[in-house]
Amino acid sequence: MPAKETATRNSGGVIMQRAAQLVPALVGGAADLNPSTKTYLEKLGDFNPQDRAGRNIHYGVRELGMGLCSNGLALLGTAIPFCSTFAVFSDYMKPALRLAAIQKLHEVFVFTHDSIFVGEDGPTHQPIEQLAMLRSLPGVITLRPAESHEVAHAWATALQAKGPVAIFLTRQNVTNFTPDLVARIDLAKGAYVLYDDAGFEVILIATGSEVPEALVAAQALRQEGRKVRVVSMPSWELFEAQSAAYKEAVLPAACRRRVTVEAGSTFGWERYAGPEGLMIGLNRFGDSAPYKKLADEYGFTAARIAATVKAYLA
Repeated sequence: MPAKETATRNSGGVIMQRAAQLVPALVGGAADLNPSTKTYLEKLGDFNPQDRAGRNIHYGVRELGMGLCSNGLALLGTAIPFCSTFAVFSDYMKPALRLAAIQKLHEVFVFTHDSIFVGEDGPTHQPIEQLAMLRSLPGVITLRPAESHEVAHAWATALQAKGPVAIFLTRQNVTNFTPDLVARIDLAKGAYVLYDDAGFEVILIATGSEVPEALVAAQALRQEGRKVRVVSMPSWELFEAQSAAYKEAVLPAACRRRVTVEAGSTFGWERYAGPEGLMIGLNRFGDSAPYKKLADEYGFTAARIAATVKAYLA
């Protein structure tokens, strides 16, 4: 994995190439967005009348049709299909996603540009409620990995799943985990302790690109004498499937000071924040601006997260 900062859509593209070599059944395409979603399978041909063995499908700008075609491929039973577009356009695919869930179809939906940090494209292209929509679909596993190594684990989980999986990936660069943090990754359980102070007084629960920021925020809080646990929670569904003992070990009931951090709607996060918790999110539409400016404006930088948590604990 790259040591430098990289967008998870980029690391996802690299991982897909290796997955395609190992899994001949992996086939699919994008809604005319391959250069952006990074989902083109290199040197594996394009499906067309002259090449029925091509593993890349050019769907054009027809997200619903793409989703339904992907469902059909899954129903045939000879492929593990994937399809991809921007996260905000998952709205157009809702009927196909719902049918995939009802029929328990093993397929992978790759949604990139997963937050307001798509930046200058503005609120029309910035997903706010789409993660909540996917999480509300029974039978769909929704994954929002934090960085490159979690992306690899997400793909491993998706390829072994029994039904539909949605993977949300970033447009912007994110910081990759250090080797000691990589060793702690347990994405298959949905949530796990990434960083821990003995006798922690507050738990930061984050997903996706907000996890690296939460880690830096935790270090800043620690320097001020606070004791913090950081939990990466890439999947609600996988976490809920764990034993009560495991869930208690990650989010002990005795710790009632909890802060959830996700650059999207806070809808549903109250189940993990609890009655005394704090939810850092975005319950309004975004603005058109460079993503770093948006991160600061809406409180998703490490410094802003630390300041918010400090005020919450005061």
